[in-house]
Amino acid sequence: MNDASNQGISRIEARLAELGLALPAVAAPVAAYVPAVISGNHIYTSGQLPFVDGKLTASGKVGAAVSAEDAKALAAICAINAIAALKSVIGDLDRVTRIVKVVGFVASDPSFTGQPGVINGASELLGEVFGEAGIHARSAVGVSVLPLDSPVEVELIAEFQ
Repeated sequence: MNDASNQGISRIEARLAELGLALPAVAAPVAAYVPAVISGNHIYTSGQLPFVDGKLTASGKVGAAVSAEDAKALAAICAINAIAALKSVIGDLDRVTRIVKVVGFVASDPSFTGQPGVINGASELLGEVFGEAGIHARSAVGVSVLPLDSPVEVELIAEFQ
């Protein structure tokens, strides 16, 4: 393992860099809430949309305007944004001891039933980033519409020390 912690970079952020990923700035809330809160030794993130550079990267229903494959990639972006929200309240991502729960929402065409495959984008990314600590319980829910007509939204519950 490299000496990332000696250079002011957490082990998790070094892993993100190995994967070619960087944490974005935390997206500004689009309503009356905060991106994440701490309760005890858990962090609860608000639902994260697939914002890149402050812009929603796609819109529409999965299974109609958005393919399942594209939505899976969008779910991974949501997960990266959720990781940024985690960092915003605890400072050091190495303090995360477990991703406890992921809840993913998929704005679905009425005939689309592949919500679990879409939310795998978030789950797989969390596993790649956090390793064993990224294995979590999960819900993948189809909904008629999401804020700003986003195709996906992901929220996390994480444990930290």
